[in-house]
Amino acid sequence: MTIRIPVTGSHPYDVLVGVNLIDELPRLIAGAEKVAILHQPTMLGAAESMSELLESVGFHADTVELPDAEQAKSYPVAQFCWDVLGQAGLTRSDVIVSLGGGAVTDLAGFVAATWLRGIRVVHVPTSLLAMVDAAVGGKTGINTDAGKNLVGAFHPPAGVLCDLVTLTTLPRDELVNGLAEVVKCGFIADSEILHILETTRLKDLVPTSPIFVELIERAIRVKANVVSADLTEQGPREILNYGHTFAHAVERAEQYRWRHGFAVSVGMLYAAELGRLAGKLNPTVVDRHRAILGDLGLPTSYHGADFETLLATMRKDKKARGATLRMIVLEDVERPVVLNNPNPQLLAAAYREVT
Repeated sequence: MTIRIPVTGSHPYDVLVGVNLIDELPRLIAGAEKVAILHQPTMLGAAESMSELLESVGFHADTVELPDAEQAKSYPVAQFCWDVLGQAGLTRSDVIVSLGGGAVTDLAGFVAATWLRGIRVVHVPTSLLAMVDAAVGGKTGINTDAGKNLVGAFHPPAGVLCDLVTLTTLPRDELVNGLAEVVKCGFIADSEILHILETTRLKDLVPTSPIFVELIERAIRVKANVVSADLTEQGPREILNYGHTFAHAVERAEQYRWRHGFAVSVGMLYAAELGRLAGKLNPTVVDRHRAILGDLGLPTSYHGADFETLLATMRKDKKARGATLRMIVLEDVERPVVLNNPNPQLLAAAYREVT
């Protein structure tokens, strides 16, 4: 059965979760003549199959291979894509399709947002992380030397196809990587996610199993509800950044060798410790973070960079307002709040708790 999750607001679309969803793609790109399929190297076979399908129903499809992982999210790669689109003659009625993980989704969305000032994009995420996070919400972006995702645009997709079959071939570490964002959704908005994770054995969390599908659906619904109310992060959408300010600093310090979900895992624990030290969060909720994340095999400590280096990156975070650092912390499960301009000594103390 296909699950349909609506994202409402000024640019509505559906997120479909199920198996063998490729037949939905022609409907989503109706009206286009040309399609550019942007994919990561490991998706070459799938991209060629997608191209053949689209060609068979009257579209002209080109495949565009991108560098793997975060290396795709750079200005030179975006420029390469713009050059390809120009050579292919994509017009405003044409479409980009992303096929791959979160980095491909971010890059393809940014290219679509900027080509001819915005053309349609359909996301076909192939990792758990991309399904529950990057593909939903319309955030696009590339990295710069100053930090992660500092250049980008809000550009909602025309649709998202989450085909669970693609998860069955992923290495276990990649599934665990994506579960970090699922855990985040549990702490900020849906405590049932936490209950499921606490009462399910890790070996039973396998793609296409009912319990795994429920976790994916719940996480997507959390994000869909938030971005439906606040597409451009003027208020409530900030809660989706729980753990991310510290995580992005870790990723940059590690030159993006750390998986995003692993960094978010440590980032959530850092935010939990910060909330506790600020007198907002009960220590038992901090312990719950450590237990759930640790049981999933996600990291709960980090000591790879000095704190001043991390703090300098956090101060450049896109949620900052002038010189004011803004951190999302919890007052309790399902009660995220903004902590404005926390004391640097408090920030350093929280770091010591995760080292």
